[in-house]
Amino acid sequence: MPLEAGLLEILACPACHAPLEDRTAAEAPELICTGEDCGLAYPVRDGIPVLLVDEARRPV
Repeated sequence: MPLEAGLLEILACPACHAPLEDRTAAEAPELICTGEDCGLAYPVRDGIPVLLVDEARRPV
């Protein structure tokens, strides 16, 4: 289930403050940092973004 557009506009990566890309429609819902040097993927659990750097997946 995609996040509301208004919510996505105000969310940012806690590590580098870049905007986040919504990939919550995928099998493993997550928000991806759009920063060139960062790229962390934050999980979305039960429709709630978990914006903790310790919980983020590193880019492949």
